[in-house]
Parts: sequence; C-alpha cells; structure tokens
Amino acid sequence: METIIVHPKNNEEQKVIKAFLEALKIKFENLKNKSEETDYSPEFVEMIEQNRKDYKAGKGIKVNLDDIWK
Repeated sequence: METIIVHPKNNEEQKVIKAFLEALKIKFENLKNKSEETDYSPEFVEMIEQNRKDYKAGKGIKVNLDDIWK
C-alpha cells in the first residue's frame, strides 16, 4: 500500500478532497490537527512568547556566541 500526500492550495480544495475521500470511503488523516499539538507545556510556551515580545520591545540583550563560554 502507498501513502499519498496531497497539498491543497486553499480551504476550498481541502474540502473537495476530503469530500471525495469520504464519498469513496477511503480512510484519511488530517495531519494539520496533529501538527498543532505540542509536546511543550503551556507554561513554557507562554514564557517563550513573552520573551519574544520583550525582545521585540527592546528589552533583550545580544550575546556574541564566541563570548558565551567566557
């Protein structure tokens, strides 16, 4: 058996493809939902997002990688 990966260009194409597969009773997975899941805790994700906002607001510092172990 083969796996076929399809890349619809928009929501309309996606709906048509899903309807086609359902009409033919072909099993399929919606991988987009799986990719939205994360292995990271919500607290960690929130901390990273806050740090990104702080950096954009000028609250960050730049570290030269050559100096990081000094």
